Amino acid sequence: MLIKLARLSVCNRRTTASLTLASLIISVALVLGIDHLRVQAKKSFSQTLSGTDLIVGARSGQLNLLLYSVFRIGNATNNITWQSFQELSRHSAVEWTVPLSLGDSHRGFRVLGTTAAYFEHYRYGQQRPLIFAEGKIFNGVYDAVLGAEVARKLNYQVGDELVLAHGSGAVNLHHHDDKPFRVTGILQPTGTPVDRTVHISLAGIEAIHLDWQQGMPIPGNTISAEAALQQDLTPKNITAMLVGLKSRAATFTVQRQVNQYPQEPLMAILPGVALTELWQMLSVVENVLYLISIMVLLAVLIGMMTSLLASMNERQREIAILRAVGAGAGYLFLLIELEVLLLIVLALAGGVLLLTGSLWIAQPMLADQFGLFIDINPLQPQTFYLLGGIVGLAMLMGLIPALSAYRRALSDGLAQRL
Repeated sequence: MLIKLARLSVCNRRTTASLTLASLIISVALVLGIDHLRVQAKKSFSQTLSGTDLIVGARSGQLNLLLYSVFRIGNATNNITWQSFQELSRHSAVEWTVPLSLGDSHRGFRVLGTTAAYFEHYRYGQQRPLIFAEGKIFNGVYDAVLGAEVARKLNYQVGDELVLAHGSGAVNLHHHDDKPFRVTGILQPTGTPVDRTVHISLAGIEAIHLDWQQGMPIPGNTISAEAALQQDLTPKNITAMLVGLKSRAATFTVQRQVNQYPQEPLMAILPGVALTELWQMLSVVENVLYLISIMVLLAVLIGMMTSLLASMNERQREIAILRAVGAGAGYLFLLIELEVLLLIVLALAGGVLLLTGSLWIAQPMLADQFGLFIDINPLQPQTFYLLGGIVGLAMLMGLIPALSAYRRALSDGLAQRL
């Protein structure tokens, strides 16, 4: 009976109730959306690299090494010699190693020189391997494997030719026009920087730089693509390396040995620790967005409370009649609280539907522009705590109009209308 009365009371004020409900739906969708994007972005971020125990590079900062080796952001301050890579690969505790060589680009996408071990051992998400959408791994010196985003944005197919540019800037003055590469494979989307990478062999990296010195072509010393194949293409340096160990228990021992490596200054970082540190740096933005959405929700709830308070004067006769037919003060208190509960439950349902629809529409754009694969279902286990918090906050704000109704006297309501 009380629930039916609350529903009819809200319906009787359908215009103001609809406006309040609409603003609540938008603010709920905003709060849930920010929380959902935060959780999904963090999940996508933390799953960029998995199954790798150590990342080894020239001694610099932990975050700098993580950024250029995993996210292809920035450049290394120094390189690792090929001899050091081979020696570390032969370490008794090391199961596998993957060399990474950066420095070139193709139309804004970074070029990564590596070996077949990269496609065998690289893992992302929950130990998910790289899978070819079409084609196969590079086999020749001038073969290239494209990430999904590179192929889609540049409209490349297997068999197409591409020319690499020297340097990693968006605008490149020098291109390796004399040594074009042929696309032999295209990877499936991963939602990681792999999608935005052109993969070639280490021999390919060496071949295009045979007639270069200090970042510039050597005048009068041009080596053709065919002649380069006759040269020794063993790499002299690499940028970084991924390391998988036979036992996780040896992680800190090997890390300490790499950090104390006598032949050259190297450092080894734990990917999980570095990713967590990087995410904590970005959490300032996350907290600001969260604060803004909470403030928006508070503003809307205050508006709802004000609307209910303003309606008290209009409802004096209604309240007086209810009191006259035997409704107690507590009954009126519960009636107002039920109206608040009804509005907020409808707002939660509407907010979830609005957010789901928005995510469904925005999902391709987020994947295309930012490489974020966002789940369109915003209802995750932690979301229900947030929903419960919104309901609790709304009920708390509803106490003010409910107490106002509780205190109104029967005589006041009848006297003002007579």
